Amino acid sequence: MTNWVDACAADEIDQEDVVRFDHAGRTFAIYRSPDDEYFVTDGLCTHEKIHLADGLVIDDTIECPKHNGRFSYKTGEARGAPVCVNLKTYPVKVEGDRVMIGLGA
Repeated sequence: MTNWVDACAADEIDQEDVVRFDHAGRTFAIYRSPDDEYFVTDGLCTHEKIHLADGLVIDDTIECPKHNGRFSYKTGEARGAPVCVNLKTYPVKVEGDRVMIGLGA
């Protein structure tokens, strides 16, 4: 069963942008695509644990601010050195004007 957590207002995230969300000792990154869809990944780069919310969003890619490692924020796929471990992704939905993250039971 999915435990839906209220993360933020939908309009807090601009299109092609990312925000940080901390919950229960964990950090997440919430993205809003150019198509107005929302996505969620772990918030720290798998390479050196840098906050991805400080990175650059380009199309469906998040670029880590430290070593320019890139991931697909839609699938979590690592897209080349120095990153080689994928990001975990999470279900997301918008209810009313709120972005909700599915974090498992």
